[in-house]
Amino acid sequence: MAKLRTEIATPIILSGIFAIVVFFAIYTEHLEPYFSLIILFLIIYVLSFGVAIGQTLASPIKKILERAKELTEGNLSTRVYLETKGELAELAEAFNKIAEELEESHEQGKNEEKSVSIKVKARTKDLEETISALEQKIKNRTIELERMTKEIEGMQSQVKDSALRVSRIAELEQEIKPPKLSKKNSGDNKNPI
Repeated sequence: MAKLRTEIATPIILSGIFAIVVFFAIYTEHLEPYFSLIILFLIIYVLSFGVAIGQTLASPIKKILERAKELTEGNLSTRVYLETKGELAELAEAFNKIAEELEESHEQGKNEEKSVSIKVKARTKDLEETISALEQKIKNRTIELERMTKEIEGMQSQVKDSALRVSRIAELEQEIKPPKLSKKNSGDNKNPI
């Protein structure tokens, strides 16, 4: 703050002292002795005026700089309120507008992030329900397939048993059946009596 005040006040003080010294140098021969006292008061006035102007200009600039630092640190609700008018007040208004737009943009980003999060959660829930339903269908199909497999195995066993029975019956039938006589033998066996 002191550096800024000094930077502002120094040119004012130097130009005032320069004007007094030039005036004093030009009119040294024509000045009365009491006029040196007036020059001394003028120098003190110029010094005081320069410091006052430096303070007047440095204070609002310091406020703007402090708020800008807060803004860069993430405090988007910071604003600058100056009691002065003119360019510094316009600068403060521009700063406030920028801060307001940043805050609105940040809030909008948060809202969009929440909205996306809600949509993702809803979609995730839908997908989880679909996955759960598919898993249940798979379990049901698996149970059904296992039941059908057991039925098929039972049927295969019955078919094997039936085939064995048929085969056994065919063997028994072969054993029971008399051998067929051929036609040759049937003509020779006729008794001519």
